[in-house]
Order: sequence, then structure tokens, then C-alpha cells
Amino acid sequence: MGGKINECVCINKGVRVVSFERVKMVLQKDDRSRLVFSSLMLFFWVLMVSCASSPPPKGAVPPEVSMKEFASSRQVKEMNEKLMMSAMSSKRTLSQDYRIGPDDLLEITVFEDEKLNKTVRVSSQGNISLPLLGILKAKGLTGSELEKEIRDLLTEKYMKDPHVSVFIKEYRNQQISLMGAVSKPGVYDFTGQKAVLDLLAMAGGLRDDAGPLLFLIRPPNPETSKKEKDLDDQKPRTYIVGLEDLLIKGDQRMNLPLLHGDVVNVPPAGKIFVGGEVRGPGGFTITKNMTLSQAITLAAGLTPKAEGSETRIFRYSGKGNEKELLTFNVYTIQKGQAEDPTVKENDIIFVPKSGTKTVLIEFWDLLRGRIAGFPVAW
Repeated sequence: MGGKINECVCINKGVRVVSFERVKMVLQKDDRSRLVFSSLMLFFWVLMVSCASSPPPKGAVPPEVSMKEFASSRQVKEMNEKLMMSAMSSKRTLSQDYRIGPDDLLEITVFEDEKLNKTVRVSSQGNISLPLLGILKAKGLTGSELEKEIRDLLTEKYMKDPHVSVFIKEYRNQQISLMGAVSKPGVYDFTGQKAVLDLLAMAGGLRDDAGPLLFLIRPPNPETSKKEKDLDDQKPRTYIVGLEDLLIKGDQRMNLPLLHGDVVNVPPAGKIFVGGEVRGPGGFTITKNMTLSQAITLAAGLTPKAEGSETRIFRYSGKGNEKELLTFNVYTIQKGQAEDPTVKENDIIFVPKSGTKTVLIEFWDLLRGRIAGFPVAW
């Protein structure tokens, strides 16, 4: 101990030692004192070492674990802050993209003739009735599209270069279901056009255990005809939204508009995600040593149009946002001719559509429909 030490405090042991120099002067008067002094110095040294290296309190979390949890929690907090700021500061409305539907109240103005101005409610069939023009189908059109249709009809029959305005005065109620790792899951009623950011803000943001992806499942339109129901466009569709891209990077392409009947799911972390040509796309809880074929089974298997030989796994490489692309042949795996790879947390499994199978299946459906229309004599 090179310098002069006047005081030493050991907090954990509650021991305080003062005036080393004074003790040294008294104890060094004879040999016995020197021996006692040496013993005391050894005791103090052991005591100070024990203070410096005392074990952590019982139940303490290892620093690497707590830092990992803190980083994850901080990222979700940052996402929620961005979410609330976007919801409060956004001046842009989605009314220009809104599709007119039954029970909407429309205010239609023709500036050249006040007699043609009318406030009408869209019928349950999606129609409106206007002077001179009669019954028009408004369902599925945006306000600007309906303006153009009215303008074109007036120009064709009655006026030259009319100016038409369509204002949506009242919106019908819409229901969106929200589930998963959000603060307030449930069924939300709202009017007007909303988007993913609006729904997440209404739900109070994400939970700390939220995963990196959001799934938007859009059901088919129940009012389409039988012929239209056979088309791919009339099957349920699943859209995948990267929450980091939407909330941290501000990619507005991910802020998808919502429609009545949409189901939005934010799976918690510790999931895999299966999409494309599978019967039940979505997020699934990963189990130990889960394989690719098991993950596809959880998604209810492949559709007839699937190109299983080109099944892809998008995997985070651990270097920022870089993803690794892996391709596998599910058919050879199912036959036992290839190894069944193990999936990892946050893997995105995508099964593409086969162009050849799609053409053949659609041709067969068409042929079957034609044959069904003619009686067959045996």
C-alpha cells in the first residue's frame, strides 16, 4: 500500500477502519506489536478482497440475458412510440382509396345543374338512383371512380363537360378482428377507411413478446357469383407485413388498407411462418427439432397448384436485416429420398404456385363445366 490511507469503508460488511498511521505507531513499539500489526494488516487485506469480490445477490439475472431482454423490450417500445406518432401526426386520410359499399351515404353534386344534386344512400345491393341516369352500381368504386362514371354518362347523353363531385357523407360500420401479441386484441368497429397502423394504434400497440411479422387474412367476397367463386382471386388471401419495416423504417407500402371482415394476427416471438400455396397459411409455434415437412403439415398441407419442389425458406442470417434463401424439394422429402431439414425460429416458409398445374387444373374445371352442361346418353 504505497500511498497514505486515512480511511477505508466496506459497505457490504458494514466495517469501517480509520487512522492506519496511528495504529501503526502504537503497535510497532516491540516485536509482539509487529506481529499483531502484521496479523491485523492481513485481516484487513482479506476483508477488503472479500468486499470487492462478494458474490451477486441471490436471484440476480446474468448480464448477457438481461441485456438481450432489454434490447428486445426496447425495440418493441420504439415500435410503439413510432406507431403512436404515426397515428397522431398523420394528416393524410385514406378516403380517396375507400371503396363504396352498402349503407354509405353519398352527397352527389353536379355544378352545372342544381336539380341533379342529390344525397343518396347506397342500397344493400350496392346501387344508387340518380335523376336522368336512373340506377347506377356504386359498390366497389372509389369516390373519384364514381365521379368519372357519372360525368361520362352525363356527357354522353345530356351535357358538355359537366363537373361532378361525390362526397362520402357517412360511412358504413366495418368490423376487423385483431388477435395475437397486441395490448387489446378483439373485434373493432369503425367507420371510414382504416389501415394497419390505425388498427394497431386503436389496440394500444404491441406487447413485448410480439414477433417480427403481422398477418392480414382477407376472406373472399361472399357476394360474388358461383362462376367467380372458382377463381383464385375469390379465395382467402394472406398478406405478410414486416413490423420493423412498417414501424421503424416507415415503409408505407406495408401500411395496407383494411376491409370489412379482415382478420389481423400478430403472432408472438418463437414462431415460424408458412405462406403461399398451403391450405392454412399463418404463424405456428415452433417446437424442438421441428422439420420442414412438419411445418407444412401444420399449415394443412399443400394445395393442388403448389410447386413443392421449389419450396423456399427465408431465414434471418443474424447480420442486420439480411436473409438467407434456402430451397428444398418437399416431394422428395415426403418420399424419404432427401433429408428433412430442421426449421428455426422466425423462418418464413413459402410454397410457390406451379404455372403448369394451374393451367391444367383450370382447363379441367372448364372442361368439366362444359361437359356438365350436356346430357350424356349411355
